[in-house]
Amino acid sequence: MDIDDRLTLAVDFSAIPEADHAYEIGQLCDAMEAAAREGRYPRLVVERPSSVHNPLLDGEFASPGAIRWYLERELGRLAADGARVSVSRGRAALDLRDPRLASAVDETQWDLRRKKLFLFAPERMALSMDRLAHYTGTSPELFQRYVLLTNYAWHIEEFRAALPDCVGPDSPGRQMPAWHHVLPGNTGVSMVNIGVGASNAKTITDHLAVFRPDMVLMIGHCAGLRNHQEIGDLVLATAYMRDDRVLDDMLPLSVPVVSNHTLNSLLLGELTARGLRSRMGIVFTTANRNWELHLAMVQDKLRVSRALAVDMESATVAANGFRYRIPTATLLAVSDKPLHSRPKIAADAQDFYAASRRQHVDIAISVARQVSKLYPGGLPTAGLRSPDEPLLGVAIKDRSEPAPEDATPPGPAGDES
Repeated sequence: MDIDDRLTLAVDFSAIPEADHAYEIGQLCDAMEAAAREGRYPRLVVERPSSVHNPLLDGEFASPGAIRWYLERELGRLAADGARVSVSRGRAALDLRDPRLASAVDETQWDLRRKKLFLFAPERMALSMDRLAHYTGTSPELFQRYVLLTNYAWHIEEFRAALPDCVGPDSPGRQMPAWHHVLPGNTGVSMVNIGVGASNAKTITDHLAVFRPDMVLMIGHCAGLRNHQEIGDLVLATAYMRDDRVLDDMLPLSVPVVSNHTLNSLLLGELTARGLRSRMGIVFTTANRNWELHLAMVQDKLRVSRALAVDMESATVAANGFRYRIPTATLLAVSDKPLHSRPKIAADAQDFYAASRRQHVDIAISVARQVSKLYPGGLPTAGLRSPDEPLLGVAIKDRSEPAPEDATPPGPAGDES
């Protein structure tokens, strides 16, 4: 695979007035998009004289136009520190049918503690964008910074009613249909109906991660476990009991996973302002839709964990958000109480859904708008970084076998900007 390292554009921001930064960053992004249109993985090199431990950052991108808002924001931060940023055409992009793709997207060969701007290999970005287009029926450029996930088509209906100018799938029958309320700079809100189950939750968050969303909020229904919960009460997850199994090999169960504190604070403020009944606590996520039919196998876990609700997606979304350093939170509504003679029965469920779904979606949209207004630079995420990131950086892992030439992107890791 040929590599073209000839500079397309280089900008030394230490010599440029701050008032001109936005224009120059736009030029850098234009150069990256032009290289991508030529079938390349545009290469971005950042020299940072202000950084003692990580003076050089280096990475490649696929479809930079789809994350232009993110590139502009991160480059703006680097520019403010006086970095020198250069763009070259980079490697020829792999066809997604190329046999080298398998090793290039293998995350066991990629350090997930890399500088967040360069977290993913371009092959991984390209594959995820293609998968998302397939699952959701919408183009990558439509995804907004603030993402809502649900497992009910009813929530999608309410989302479209609340934001009637949304853009949706290009054809019916998509596995995970998405709708996007598009605003300049991708500051709108996207909602995806991910379907039911932990596997679907992992699939969508695996691929959403390449867009670097500022927020992923799971809204859905759950089984209440406490005596004093009522049907329709809301549950705000503070932490999760992971019994979904799908990420155990990638994130040990000994690793605590919690909701983003700032997101939870905003959600709690919204619930309080509306005078809604809610409880905060641990959500137990299972892969078994009929867990109550095998109660003896899970009741000790429920008791010891002090969980107050059971669902099938929330812990998976939160765990993958933790892995990929994306702020997540969960807001569920109690639809049944199987341990208290209130199983989910068709007639009761229909009444509950009709009464709760608009309110549920309105809360999620309101919080997304608050995040956009209060945290345009992104939510605080220090808790999602490992202790060795800020100063030492991380080298790419040694490989037991050499990968095909140029099958994985070059470049050292770095710290957060």
